[in-house]
Amino acid sequence: AVNMPNDNIKRCIAKASGELSGANYEELTYEGYGPAGSAIIIKTLTDNKNRTVDYVRTAMRKYGGSLGNSGCVSFTFSTLGVIVIERNPSLSEDEVMEMALDAGADDFIAEDDAFVVHTEVSAFSAVRKYLEEKGLNFFSAQVEMVPQQKITLTGEDLAKFNRLIDALEDLDDVQNVYHNVDLPEEDEE
Repeated sequence: AVNMPNDNIKRCIAKASGELSGANYEELTYEGYGPAGSAIIIKTLTDNKNRTVDYVRTAMRKYGGSLGNSGCVSFTFSTLGVIVIERNPSLSEDEVMEMALDAGADDFIAEDDAFVVHTEVSAFSAVRKYLEEKGLNFFSAQVEMVPQQKITLTGEDLAKFNRLIDALEDLDDVQNVYHNVDLPEEDEE
């Protein structure tokens, strides 16, 4: 329907399923600055480092960002286990907070539609398992890079930043993009 040759489709399926040998995938992390000094960390999984760095650099340059050296922004982020729990009318905030702290969580944040639990990476699996056994439903549970401080962008800077994040997330090799921008709620969804 979109004029994609069948051979390309079959090759992509074979590559993803591991049928094609010779592909050696590497996890790479790129760091840089977005519009108005925003900090961005890009986690990738690639079989071609040169292609990936070129695509990431091009996207960053096109939308007002720039790649930096390793470590240039990562010191402003903490690696944490983040569990986002669905709010349940039958459970109070205090009950969920008590469960999270009993499980070994470091931080508990009550939001309008969810509870957010932060853990050390080493305790993440145990906390997640404990909360699952208590019957809580998760929106997500994963290890993330959490900014220590967030910044607010407005106007054209915010529009450029959103275009940059969209461009990075559209790249095939990009697995996760972390940033320190406090996005308005309608943009996060």
